[in-house]
Amino acid sequence: MRQKLEQLKSDFTSAIEQISSEEALEALRVEYLGRRGKLGELLSGLKDLSAEDKKEIGPFANQIKQELEAGFARKHAELMQELAGEKAQSEWIDITAPGIEPVNGNLHLTTQAIQEVVSIFNQLGFIRVRHPEIDWDYYAFESLNMPKDHAARDEWETFFIADGNKVMEGEKGKVVLTPHTSNGQVREIEKGYLPIRMMNINKTYRRQSDVTHVPMFHQFEGLLIDKGVTIAQLKGVFDFFVKRFFGPEREVRLRPHHFRFTEPSFELDISCNLCGGSAKIAGKKCRMCKQGWLELGGAGMVHPNVLHAGGLDPKEYNGFAFGWGVERTLMMKSGMNIDDIRILYKNDLRFLKQF
Repeated sequence: MRQKLEQLKSDFTSAIEQISSEEALEALRVEYLGRRGKLGELLSGLKDLSAEDKKEIGPFANQIKQELEAGFARKHAELMQELAGEKAQSEWIDITAPGIEPVNGNLHLTTQAIQEVVSIFNQLGFIRVRHPEIDWDYYAFESLNMPKDHAARDEWETFFIADGNKVMEGEKGKVVLTPHTSNGQVREIEKGYLPIRMMNINKTYRRQSDVTHVPMFHQFEGLLIDKGVTIAQLKGVFDFFVKRFFGPEREVRLRPHHFRFTEPSFELDISCNLCGGSAKIAGKKCRMCKQGWLELGGAGMVHPNVLHAGGLDPKEYNGFAFGWGVERTLMMKSGMNIDDIRILYKNDLRFLKQF
């Protein structure tokens, strides 16, 4: 037994000198010191020895085991030191060299425009609120004086929410992606807090895509409800916003128009910033405006039927509402020179980093 243990130690010593990787060392450990390793097999024979031989071989076997474990530990330490040295060479860095400055992001152009619009209207006492982007068609259409056969409610103009092949419906009609932020008008009136000076800026959705339209865009909605509100106050709000957002040199034009939820109604136009209101660039028709004017948005005095829908008496309260697309408003700003709204959402960093 003693000779076998000494031979085992000699074989282990020779084998471990050939080891050059951590994986091979672990395999050698299992081969000699594992539960079913060579040392374990030899020690299993101790039970067959006499009591006197056990007293002699037992301590010797334990000594051999300790020497094997010590040899294993030394080899493991050598391999780790070699590995550390290799990493020190391959992963060496000069800690005195200047680092790479991380790239700082910036807010998207649309977000910047929203923040500026909110800041301007805050000065007039308008408070920003949030209303659903997915809503009942009652709030998007019926409460705004639009009958069920109105063209805007056609499925080719509005995105309806479906469950499978069936359009979802409930107590207030079908479910739609809001085509405008005007769905917040009656919802705001229903809160019962008067007077009202609210602005609702949200994503809206329409089936349109060209140089001035995208299927998803942000719309600004303003609503003022009080007693004795006049068109002159409406025009004053427009003048205040246009001069501060676009600059004092920009011209404003009000045109009579028709909207179902306001009476009387107006279109607000602003002189084109690309062509300076001339409708031509380098002798060619301006691609953006085509006539020197850009439509900023719609406005008007809140229709009595809308006030009724919110539970107000039109003989006691009146007001005005107005709204426009944030992206289009941004494009009209002096110096932007953006002639296609779709570039805002192409995720082209070469364009976005300019702002």
